[in-house]
Amino acid sequence: MTGSLTFVGTATTVLRLGGFTLLTDPNFIHRGQRVHLGYGLTSKRRTDPALGPHDLPPLDGVLLSHLHGDHFDRVARDRLPRELPIITTEHAARRLRRWGFRAVAGLPTWQDWGISREDERLRITAVPGRHGPRGVHRALPPVMGGVLDLERGGRRVLRVYVTGDTLCVPELDAVRERFGDIDVMVVHLGGTKLLGILVTMDGRQGTDLVQLIRPGSTVPVHYDDYGVFRSPLSHFTDEMHRRGLGDRLRLVHRGQTVPLGSFQGAAPG
Repeated sequence: MTGSLTFVGTATTVLRLGGFTLLTDPNFIHRGQRVHLGYGLTSKRRTDPALGPHDLPPLDGVLLSHLHGDHFDRVARDRLPRELPIITTEHAARRLRRWGFRAVAGLPTWQDWGISREDERLRITAVPGRHGPRGVHRALPPVMGGVLDLERGGRRVLRVYVTGDTLCVPELDAVRERFGDIDVMVVHLGGTKLLGILVTMDGRQGTDLVQLIRPGSTVPVHYDDYGVFRSPLSHFTDEMHRRGLGDRLRLVHRGQTVPLGSFQGAAPG
């Protein structure tokens, strides 16, 4: 198997890509506990994570889309090893270094980070994201998506796009232009609203992005764990089926592992 995804909850997954293992957006607090979202705002978790830090396999790195409490919480801050590589935004990297993390890579958009082992190489490229309408997004932490390319013997065998917390905005056109043939898109949904303003994709916007990117398959995450998430998973799945894209869905429950790979080619535009 070339790759797999284990869904922990929120946007937290364990990605096994060839011989490499990544953790995404670590969020380990439990149901009933709160995270801080800035400006005095908090949100209560409604679910339990499927895994805790003590359950994780050996990791090669963490892919962190941005520094919000539901993506890097106090448990992650206290329990993750300080020498673990964290690939994230320049904004988040500065804070993580102050917290004592010693192997942080803060990537500007389109820059990449890589790791090699034997004949395999994993490259992570930072791609655009916008965490809210233009102007409003400046009040929130900068966010990035990540395109993960697994190469074996110099040949790409798997490409995964993790969207990060973004709206479906014109900046994402460049992801499709620069990175065609995306095998799997891990899409952050939820229709998150802060002070009544939409700051992550709801079901309609998520489906718009599927039509833009045309991945072989789409794995939805980040949709029901917090009170600020206002668009349940059913909004996305219903919209995907309505537009004839239901065969591109790959649903995964918390604690479940699904294989990753090309899934019947690219979705229709």
